[in-house]
Amino acid sequence: MFVTGRLALAVAVGIVPLVLAGLADFPPYAALGIWVLLCVLLIVVDVLLAPSPRSVVVTRRVPTRTRIGEQVPVSVALQNQGPRTLHALIRDAWQPTAGAGEARQRLSVPPGERRRVSIPLLPRRRGELASEFVMIRSLGPLGLAGRQARHLVRGTIRVLPAFSSRKHLPSRLARLRELDGNTSIQVRGQGTEFDSLREYVRGDDVRSIDWRATARAGTTMLRTWRPERDRHVVIIIDTGRTAAARVGDGTRVDAALEASLLLAALAARAGDHVHLLMYDRVVRARVTGVEGTALLPALTDAMAPVHARLVDTDWPSVAHRGAHRSGCGRVGSRIPRCVPRREQVDIDPRRFGHRRRHRGSHDAARISGGDLPRCSGRTHDARRGERGRRGAPRGRRGDRR
Repeated sequence: MFVTGRLALAVAVGIVPLVLAGLADFPPYAALGIWVLLCVLLIVVDVLLAPSPRSVVVTRRVPTRTRIGEQVPVSVALQNQGPRTLHALIRDAWQPTAGAGEARQRLSVPPGERRRVSIPLLPRRRGELASEFVMIRSLGPLGLAGRQARHLVRGTIRVLPAFSSRKHLPSRLARLRELDGNTSIQVRGQGTEFDSLREYVRGDDVRSIDWRATARAGTTMLRTWRPERDRHVVIIIDTGRTAAARVGDGTRVDAALEASLLLAALAARAGDHVHLLMYDRVVRARVTGVEGTALLPALTDAMAPVHARLVDTDWPSVAHRGAHRSGCGRVGSRIPRCVPRREQVDIDPRRFGHRRRHRGSHDAARISGGDLPRCSGRTHDARRGERGRRGAPRGRRGDRR
């Protein structure tokens, strides 16, 4: 049961008979008691005549996913199974970050009919939004009081990252096609994987001259490179306490998510395999083995419920265990370039200089909440070591041959 503001107005109107009773030499306390008793009687009658809110069947219509900042059409339907018309006051119990416009809405449902009310949401925070129940108040004919009931009808919606960096995707894809040499302009693709040999022409990069091929051919020969394909790009996002700092209207981890989605879209379009790991002291989210058009939905779905934790990130365990959990094997065999200046991972470069090159290329991109550097995934030392092994002479035994 509940009472409305009309009850206070009805009690206040009792001042008039109280004054008249005083003028007529009638005991004022008796007049006041009679008026209060009359108000209580009206409340009981109004509650008894109000339709029962428990005879209502409540259903929801909620989308499963949306992006932050986008309006969501959510509706609640009421089916009146009682014999009287229901004059209801509905409240859907969404949390404040869901951005529900009107907290309470009025609806009249005739007996045996069904009515639907729309409750638009404008989420302001990514993650899981949930409404556990719908509260229904049934007003009596006098409007002084009524009945109320809570219907446990759960509704959930997952709010995904906004991916506002999507606007930069067309220009980055055009640049990617230019590097591949697939545009209409005559530009040879650039990359790190050996493609072919050709004669040197004026304006070429002298660092790509193959001196051994030059000695055999009698003219200056140049190596050409092509972009690598079928690489494994591992994106590691810091979800520790440093990622909780504010950057503009969001946090550092939100900026890291935007950069990760853009990087993943470019890598997937280039034919690479993308893996995601969100880590502080434990794995908060992981995506691996997803290819093609299902990659970005899987990434956004995994990123949505993860927020920064007030703990220090265990970066040494990221280098040893994080890449292994992402399903890429020995990803740590190359030093990642995306290591922020403030948080250097304790990795000795000499450990990786003399390892045999394994099958497939694995790139590790760590995106921290503190800094968001550009990530190419391979170190200058690793590239210089590989080029040196390709172009260096074989030694005395090869010279004798």
